[in-house]
Amino acid sequence: MKRTALLLFSLALSACGSSYAQQGPSDTLRAYAQALQEGRVDAAYRLLSDEAKRSMSLEAFRRAVRDNPDDALEIARAIARPAADPVVTATVTMPNGEELLLVFEGGRWRLDAAAVDLYGQATPRQALVGFLRAFERRRYDIVMRYVPDAEKEGLVDAAGGAADAAVEASAAGAAQPAGPEGAAGGAGADAAQKPGGRPGTARAAAGAAQLTPEKLKTAWEGPQREQINRVVQAIKAALPTATIEETGDSASMAYGAGGTVAFTREHGVWKIKDF
Repeated sequence: MKRTALLLFSLALSACGSSYAQQGPSDTLRAYAQALQEGRVDAAYRLLSDEAKRSMSLEAFRRAVRDNPDDALEIARAIARPAADPVVTATVTMPNGEELLLVFEGGRWRLDAAAVDLYGQATPRQALVGFLRAFERRRYDIVMRYVPDAEKEGLVDAAGGAADAAVEASAAGAAQPAGPEGAAGGAGADAAQKPGGRPGTARAAAGAAQLTPEKLKTAWEGPQREQINRVVQAIKAALPTATIEETGDSASMAYGAGGTVAFTREHGVWKIKDF
């Protein structure tokens, strides 16, 4: 019953943005709620989006309302009185995988503030796009924003881990080095000590315990530059069509031949834990 109620509610929400050209979201919500309250199931169904209708046929919708009348009425009463004015938004994916948010205001579509934030961290995808942009522009001061706090401070391996892990991944053909996590120590500490001819210059460049933009530059523009660039290109190639899976404050994105970008949310913004 709860699952059915949830499905009905999600279908109702799908209807909100489907007819804004003819009427506002509030009008659609009220019409949907009124149809359910008055038992006009077919009329309510007509207000659903095409996607919602594909997920539930008219007959299945009728049956769900008939079998759970109390739930249907409860949903109708709830959506008839929204707590705030509806906001209509749209997301556009750019060729490079970056997502732009648009907001419908005053009868016009307008770009959200994220459109002017070249190094945003509001979503995992935005964080990855910003990280790649900073890396390509050699803005290591900005790259530091995407490194989790615990991995920037107090770990000796710093930038060396990322570069050494890049070489290891390249040698294995997996194109999966540790990114900022490796840059702060992570798997890179072990990678630097394993056999395979990986240079230790980047590890040595880390020097003191705290990671700095200068140490990142030394590591990522040193002998390991070619390998890290190869991984970055693999991530860029996958980004436009890649799916980023979020679970609480963690997220991940697969790329290349078994590579994974791992994200973590810290202080309300997304950072790159590993790649």
